[in-house]
Amino acid sequence: MRLDKYLKVSRLIKRRTVAKEVSDAGRITLNGRTAKAGTDIKVGDILSLSFGGRQLELEVLEVCETKRAEEACNMYKIIKEVNLRQEREDW
Repeated sequence: MRLDKYLKVSRLIKRRTVAKEVSDAGRITLNGRTAKAGTDIKVGDILSLSFGGRQLELEVLEVCETKRAEEACNMYKIIKEVNLRQEREDW
């Protein structure tokens, strides 16, 4: 599955066009390498996302074409989450 579609189906990013823009801007890495919107995602991959004032590192647990909103969070496991806005306020 394409990276931009995975981000939308998993509800990590609300719209596929926004997911494409974020990935094409180089703010997403897949297994340590910069990923573009068309990059294939597989179970076990590690994604690092930097968008919306936060930074996420997660592991892909499931890849499927459609998912209900209640079940979308089961598609990944968050390894690390940092709120960049809150860190700046602490300074």
